Amino acid sequence: MTRIDDTFARLKSEGKKAFVAYVMAGDPDFDTSLEIVKSLPGAGVDIIELGAPFTDPMADGPTIQLAGQRALEAGMTMDRTLEMVRAFRAENTTTPIVLMGYYNPIYSRGVDTFLAEANEAGVDGLIVVDLPPEEDDELCIPAQAAGLNFIRLATPTTDDKRLPKVLQNTSGFVYYVSITGITGSAEAQAGDVAPEVARIKAQTDLPVIVGFGIKTPETARGIASVADGAVVGSAIVAQIAEGKPAAEVTAFVKSLAEGAHSA
Repeated sequence: MTRIDDTFARLKSEGKKAFVAYVMAGDPDFDTSLEIVKSLPGAGVDIIELGAPFTDPMADGPTIQLAGQRALEAGMTMDRTLEMVRAFRAENTTTPIVLMGYYNPIYSRGVDTFLAEANEAGVDGLIVVDLPPEEDDELCIPAQAAGLNFIRLATPTTDDKRLPKVLQNTSGFVYYVSITGITGSAEAQAGDVAPEVARIKAQTDLPVIVGFGIKTPETARGIASVADGAVVGSAIVAQIAEGKPAAEVTAFVKSLAEGAHSA
């Protein structure tokens, strides 16, 4: 049982849906970013998705791409991202952290080295968007052997023939991408999402969490009502981009979490 498994078991026993928040590590700088990350559990965040900045973030829209650029320009590296996780873990040993990013920085570091360091730092799971199931031997299977959940994305274009392959080695939860396209580009609709979540849940016992296109507490509530939880990323990152102080960002996150938890 990982922290992610424990979190979903607790939420289920409480009759609550999960709220997952994404922030880019090091945006706009290390100290501000760490302050925001540390504040998330108190704002009602059940799982933290921590973006690992990368120079070619092909799945991300402009909001998160720019966040990655700001982080890289502020000196953020994979070392410093893991350092941020360690600093968070010094004060919080229960809230799961999922590292979300791309394979290149992991590959260049060496898979075994990266997994050992991520485990030691306190990372609980990985979302690596540019590694398809056909490449599971590269990272997915070694990660699970090292005790980290490997979370896979399913999308509106993942048909019934493809879905079993996507689910095959997934653990922790399934991340359903509610819209076609990049992050931050459109508004998620619960009516469109509900049948897709049901289709995935018919083939797996894992929780299904829905992300992309959730920008308000009302949308978070609507999406969480038809899934096991909701993820918000771009809307939070946009607040950081506007230069709002950490306390204001946290207050916004709290409103989103309350929306998801009221589903």
